[in-house]
Amino acid sequence: MSPMPNLTMTSAQHRQLLCHLFPGDGCEAAAILICARTPGPRVRLLVRDVLLVPHEDCKERRSDYLQWPGLAIEEAIDRAGTKDLSLVLTHSHPGGLFDFSRQDDRSDQLTMPSIFQALGSLHGTAIMTPDGAMLARLYTPELATIPVNSVTVVGDDLTWWWADRRFSPRPVAFTGEATEELARLSACVIGVSGTGSLVAEQLARLGFGQVILIDFDKVERRNLNRIINSTMEDATEQRPKVLAFAEAVARYRGEGVAVPVTASILSREGVLSASQADVLFSCVDTLDGRQVADLICSSFLIPLIDIGVSIPTRRSGSGVAIAEVCGRIDYVQPDGPSLQDRGVYDPASLRAEYLRRTAADAFREEVLAGYLRGINEEAPAVISLNMRAASAAVLEFIARAHPFRHEPNSACVRTEFSLASNEEEYISKAAFNAPASAPIARGALEPLLGMPALQQSRPQANQ
Repeated sequence: MSPMPNLTMTSAQHRQLLCHLFPGDGCEAAAILICARTPGPRVRLLVRDVLLVPHEDCKERRSDYLQWPGLAIEEAIDRAGTKDLSLVLTHSHPGGLFDFSRQDDRSDQLTMPSIFQALGSLHGTAIMTPDGAMLARLYTPELATIPVNSVTVVGDDLTWWWADRRFSPRPVAFTGEATEELARLSACVIGVSGTGSLVAEQLARLGFGQVILIDFDKVERRNLNRIINSTMEDATEQRPKVLAFAEAVARYRGEGVAVPVTASILSREGVLSASQADVLFSCVDTLDGRQVADLICSSFLIPLIDIGVSIPTRRSGSGVAIAEVCGRIDYVQPDGPSLQDRGVYDPASLRAEYLRRTAADAFREEVLAGYLRGINEEAPAVISLNMRAASAAVLEFIARAHPFRHEPNSACVRTEFSLASNEEEYISKAAFNAPASAPIARGALEPLLGMPALQQSRPQANQ
């Protein structure tokens, strides 16, 4: 699968656009999307800011015509110029035409050269119809067009508008048409071990066009009992987990679906690979890994599903007993409460984890006891618990992409289950406080994610 060009925005930005572009007078209206970009190779424009063009500033507005005010474009150029951002000139089609008109083509030929003269880079135009559907296209400096295959809106629900209108209305969950849509999408799994391998298996069999696998670790005998598709041969040869898993996927989906990345998500390679995806699954057992997943979500406008399982123990007489068997699934949207906002980690716990890691033996023992808290278990038999959590995580994505819940998705941004207590709880978005002005759509701005450790290395000058 060749990753498709895309324009992505948050649901709040989309609502803002819809309200402004359709004021109720039946005339076209205008806005300018100020966008960051992913580092590539995939072309993804990420809406950082929306500049609403006042209706009265347009010299002429009709049901099928709009005259762009030069001052609005100049303001957008000023906002974008210092950070090498892209502009997408957007207007409404009150009549419902889901296509660019000949008048749109003529208008682009007049306005785009001035933008390229001021900014260079990659810019485009977009239209919106009264139902909120959007179509976009990009231009090179030579005014050659680059079709944008989809416009994505990330919110409580996940919405894609496809340029070919193949899926209109939205597909029903669990149908063949939903599978066809998944074939156009790319998912990324961070951590392809006990839980991550089960998530990746579902994604591959559900029909995702591409499943990016990020993990630096190798298969060992002690984890053969919980890494699906792993073999004794993989453990003997100490093969990277992602390579072993990708080969298994190739046997039933063909080559190229599973994309193995033998790197840590804390590395530049790992972050760049994750930035290409349409949805992100975090299946890591470290807090700094979750912090990076949080930052990828907000920086690249990628919805994130994070999974955690645990089996706390307690003292019982002279032995140890199971206190709880539990799991947690969090759905995170770029402009909503992050994992940090939800208390999954904080600066103190990140620092404590770092200090423990510097004592390698102690940290290894803690990782081995990551499932059974209080017991140093070399090969915990937890595949059934992992399956329960992995299934809930993938169903969480399906519920967002093709809604099937009786309650709105905003009522369930966290799922917590207790198998020992036979309970399941759903926590709403309103239960968490998000930062008032959390930065989003950082894109390819260096250093990646705002982390100096991910700064692109500069070539050394000849001595």
